[in-house]
Formats: sequence, C-alpha cells, structure tokens
Amino acid sequence: MLSVLRSAWPLLLGVMLLMVGNGMQGTLLGIRGTAEGVDTTRMSIVMSAYFAGFLLGSQLTPRMIRRVGHVRVFAALGSLISAVLILYAAVPHWVAWALMRVLIGFSFSGVYITAESWLNAASTNENRGQALSAYMIVQMLGIVAGQALMVTGDPSGYLLFVIPSVLVSISFTPILLSVTPAPPFEQIKPLSFLKLFRASPLGCVGMFMMGGIFSALFGMAAVWGTGRGLTVGEVSAFVAAIYVGGLVFQYPIGWLSDRMDRRLLILVLSAVGTLAMLVATLTGPVFVVLLGLAMLAGGVANPLYSLLVAHSNDFLDNSDMASASAGLMFINGLGAVIGPILTGWLMERVGSDGFFLYLSGVFGLLALYAAWRTTRRPAPAVADTGAFAVLSPTASPLAVEAALEAAQVAADEVAEEQAAEERAAEERAAEERIADDPDARAPADPDRAPRSDGA
Repeated sequence: MLSVLRSAWPLLLGVMLLMVGNGMQGTLLGIRGTAEGVDTTRMSIVMSAYFAGFLLGSQLTPRMIRRVGHVRVFAALGSLISAVLILYAAVPHWVAWALMRVLIGFSFSGVYITAESWLNAASTNENRGQALSAYMIVQMLGIVAGQALMVTGDPSGYLLFVIPSVLVSISFTPILLSVTPAPPFEQIKPLSFLKLFRASPLGCVGMFMMGGIFSALFGMAAVWGTGRGLTVGEVSAFVAAIYVGGLVFQYPIGWLSDRMDRRLLILVLSAVGTLAMLVATLTGPVFVVLLGLAMLAGGVANPLYSLLVAHSNDFLDNSDMASASAGLMFINGLGAVIGPILTGWLMERVGSDGFFLYLSGVFGLLALYAAWRTTRRPAPAVADTGAFAVLSPTASPLAVEAALEAAQVAADEVAEEQAAEERAAEERAAEERIADDPDARAPADPDRAPRSDGA
C-alpha cells in the first residue's frame, strides 16, 4: 500500500479534494433550497438532474477523450465544476440549479472516468487491487470531510459555495503537474440488455433499484434533514454516517460473499435495510439512533452494489466482464435519475418520513425479488464464483473490470497458498506415520513373489 501511495499520491489527493467538493454541494443545496423556499418536489428535480448529467457524461466522455485527449477533457470539466459551484449561490433559483446540476453531474462523470483510467494505467498487476482500494477509500473520506466543512459557514451565504469551488480548482494541480503520462483509452460498449438480463435478472433489476436507493441517499438526505428541523451540523453528521457505514461494512460483507450463495446474502442485506428504514419511519427515533440507522443504510447499500456486480459476473464469461459492467452502470444510472423524483413525490404526500418510507419500499422489493430468484435456478458452487471487489457507484466500467480482475488474482493467490499449506500438512503427516512405523517407509513390491526355498 505504501508503494501505491508513493506513486499515485497526486491522483489520490486530487480525487479526495474533488470528493470534498462534491460531497459539500449535494448537502449544501438541500439545505439552501429550504432556506430559499423551494418545495420538496422541485428540490427532487434539482437532485435528480445531477444523475441525469452523470448518466449523459458516462456516454459522451469517452468520445471526448478520443477526440482531444485526457488532459484537455480533465482540465475543461474541472473548470466547469468550479464555476458551477460558485454560480449556485449567484443564481438561487431551482430551474437554474437543475440545469447546473446536469452540467456538474456530466462534468464529475467525465472526471471520474479520466481519473480511473489514469490510475489503472499507472498501476501494475501486483498493486492494482491496492490502488483501486485506496481510490475507493479516499473517495469516501473526501465525502465525509466535506460534511465536516459544512459547519464552517452559513448555508444562506456565499462562503460554503466558495470553499468547494476552491478545493476543486486546487484538486487538479497535483494531477495535471504529475509526470504520469496520459494512458491510452478504449471505449467499452455495453452488452445488449437482453443478453445481460438473461444472464443475470437479479443483477439487472437489483442495479436499477440500487440506483434509486443511492440517488435518494446522496441527493435527498439533506432535503429530508432540513425538513425535519435538523441543524446544519446534524444534517452533515447524518450524511457522513451513510458513507462511514458504506466504508466500514464493505470488507466483512465482501468476505462473506466469497463463502456463500450471493443471492441469499443480497436477500438478507435487503431485508436488513427494509427493517432499518421501517424503524426510522414508524418510531421517529432520537438523533443518535438516526445516525446508527443512517450508518446501517449506507453499510447495506454500498456492499449490495458490489454484490450485484459480482453476482452478475458469476454467470458471464470473463470476456464479457467489461461490457456487462458498462451495461449495469447504465441501468444503475437510469434508476438514479428516477430515485429522487419518487422520493420527493412521496415526501410531499406523507411528510418528511416519506424519505425513509421510499427507502424501505425499494429495499423490500429487492429482498422479495432476490427471494424469488433463489427459486428459479440453483446457485453456482462457491468455488466457481468470481471474487468480490469493493466498488463505488461512481466507478467507470474500466475501474470495475480492473477491480474485479485484481480481486480474482488476489483470491487465486490465497487459494494457491492454502493448497500449498494443505500439501505441506499432508507431507508432515506422512513423515510422522513413517517415523512411528518404520515398516511403512518402503512399500512392498507386489510383483515380487516370496521365495519358497527359505533362502
């Protein structure tokens, strides 16, 4: 890991600063919108616009990179992000915000694709898994740090919009001044949706639902918190708890996923998410309990995303892995566009608790569908499944493919070590048997008949 940090620190530092800015802008707009008198339905459109832009960027950025190169795309999109973050405060109208959210979602999508292709090219087969893990960790840390910065200013003023703009501008300095050359780029065409659905219905349906869950958590949590009467610090802590849970629970759940039927694990995690969100809906718990439920929601949602990708690849050839990832990312993006709008619609009708009611409903539908899928075909043997890789919903298909390959290489190495240990144990046991029974040292020759002359 130290070698990865030494070689990739400019990129990782830049990504973390980017995520600080991205984490701040979503929370900040949710709080500022209420202060400006924007109703929940309109704010849901504003939040959904980011994911529409993100989906558009995932389709168009590869073409832009092929035409003008990584560096120009990276610098241009970074400049747009920095400008939009300032314009939010200058034009406090929900229609303008929605248009700017499309633009900033498009820009962030392109920046992620460029950064991930850079990181993948700069890594070796030996450290690619560590590099991608470090990348996912700094993304989470950046979002959490962004929530901490929310208490440094007044959301109704300008300072909190200036801070992320400055951080995003600074984030490009270590990346663009590093000596790492721009990597070659190959666009990955998605697998046909019909073929993808036939291979993994649960993967396709689950990714669509997870898009709706992630966009609601990422986009509507601040809107819910402000409507609930939470302070800026409490809203920030609530959002941060979601991402802390996602970071903490990924690895133990990943360990489990390599040792059991992944459909069953998806079912259990979805059921846990359903129950947690129902508790939040029905009981109106105190803030400390809300933080625990937020951590649980993030701790279930993030691993579910990675699980669905791994489960889908269990039924595909290795040659289809990248194309399948591209298709799954697109399906997830479609769900993400719809999620905030449905959440806002429900919150307008039943109040702020509609936020948790929506999440519990989608988690519940996923649990029911996973349960039904377990009856449709037998699970593949655990030994025949691919390895679990820690993934982010913002990851490009290139990063997903690299993460899955690195995880499989690591799993194969562990399996080889275990097999070597088992062979060594068998050899030691054989030596102990020989030591206890000297006659067992040389086995009898079955072709040599005993002599009858007594000689």
